[in-house]
Amino acid sequence: MKKTAAGGAGFIPFAFPGLPHVGCAFGTALAGALRNAGGSDDGTEENRRKALRHLGLERWVELKQTHGDRIVADPLPTDPGVLPLIEADGSCTGEKGLGLLVKTADCQPLLLTDAKGSAVAALHVGWRGNILNVPAKGLALFCERYGLAPSEVMAVRGPSLGPGAAEFVNFEREWPEAFRPWFNPETRRMDLWSLTRYQLLTAGMPPGAVFSLDLCTSSLPETFFSHRRGHSGRQGALIWLKGDE
Repeated sequence: MKKTAAGGAGFIPFAFPGLPHVGCAFGTALAGALRNAGGSDDGTEENRRKALRHLGLERWVELKQTHGDRIVADPLPTDPGVLPLIEADGSCTGEKGLGLLVKTADCQPLLLTDAKGSAVAALHVGWRGNILNVPAKGLALFCERYGLAPSEVMAVRGPSLGPGAAEFVNFEREWPEAFRPWFNPETRRMDLWSLTRYQLLTAGMPPGAVFSLDLCTSSLPETFFSHRRGHSGRQGALIWLKGDE
């Protein structure tokens, strides 16, 4: 991989406006693959521990992602050297110093916090997650758990499969008819970015509170792992509440 402007140690930082105590970073292939520690994948334990050190974290929560809609609240930390056992596609916490990890290689990492930065959430949104409306379900659970209104929440979507690359040649078989407005029949491509934004806004989030890093994983092979391009690695996105500084 060539050197890019992805930031130190292969992570792209993001700062929510007015919330310097909320950490947020999106990994690239330069950070190395971060999935499946303890297994045969190229996501080695050392890559994972380097990521923690670089981000100033000692603990994180990792999930066994299933392309479902289960979201866990206030989970216990998981060992970065052990395969995850919690089957879910999202988590949230109000605990300081605990990173929430989402692993992707075309799917959308969606990270949330509230206007005061008192809690955070991380969601894994693949196209099946869009069909299941994971953005709205994750927002609802986050708000219920921490006594928030959707209008108090901010979100950022990280690098993922862009509108020019999200091809679905079997749209009619794979997608319910309600999702046709985001499908271009001429190119056979879906605008998943706009769909996720729509799902968040429909669930009550203000337009100005939804941020995005419009970087297509498939179109930037030297920067991101991409399942569509045949990569087996996964980059990680993390959000956390910083401890007292």
